[in-house]
Amino acid sequence: MLPQREEIASLVVCEDDDVTLDLLCEHLAADRFGVMPAPCASDALRLCRYNHPDLLLLDLSLPDASGLDVLREIREADGIDSRFDPRLPVVVLTGRNGETDRVRGLDSGADDYLVKPFRYPELRARIRAVLRRRGHAQDGPRRIGDLIIDPLRRRVTVGGREVHLTIKEFDLLRALSADPTRVFTKEELLDAVWAYKGPSKTRTLDSHASRLRRSLDPEGGRFVVNCWGIGYRLIAG
Repeated sequence: MLPQREEIASLVVCEDDDVTLDLLCEHLAADRFGVMPAPCASDALRLCRYNHPDLLLLDLSLPDASGLDVLREIREADGIDSRFDPRLPVVVLTGRNGETDRVRGLDSGADDYLVKPFRYPELRARIRAVLRRRGHAQDGPRRIGDLIIDPLRRRVTVGGREVHLTIKEFDLLRALSADPTRVFTKEELLDAVWAYKGPSKTRTLDSHASRLRRSLDPEGGRFVVNCWGIGYRLIAG
């Protein structure tokens, strides 16, 4: 059996020069990053909107739009209707080396700014540093179908209807929404929400999951799927 590849993070690599794009993707993939090549601004925006990457590596000189406009589009998003994550880490990699360009890029919301020609080991180190910093930040709003979860405001809506949850019900929903189609075991959820360690015979999880399901969708029960004998997931895969 071949060893399973575990990716560190997923990256959109936006670069219009084919040789540089191939080189970046080859090195990043070898270092266990999942890479999504984007040779233009429209591709980068599409991938960031629908594929939810962990980081965007962004050139500023693109054939169809300025990289700064891409950066501003992401930073000005609300995180819900636009489907962009405004907190998406962005590392600018560009040939523009003037002080004004650097300041403008950082003022527009770049997390780091690296000038070409570059050394790949330094780029890799900067990417990892940005990911570490952002890993400690609070997460933003999440949309799963017509379900919207805002962790910062602890606010939940379904189809525009606000849903009022208890603290533990919200924490359970937040844990499930981290990966909506994944089946979380009962042990994982008890640990994440109630800090229970190891196997437990408590019915706390089941009762909270049942109440959460009724609160989110009283008629259809579309959310909080019970996977018998294993645990729960938020939606069917």
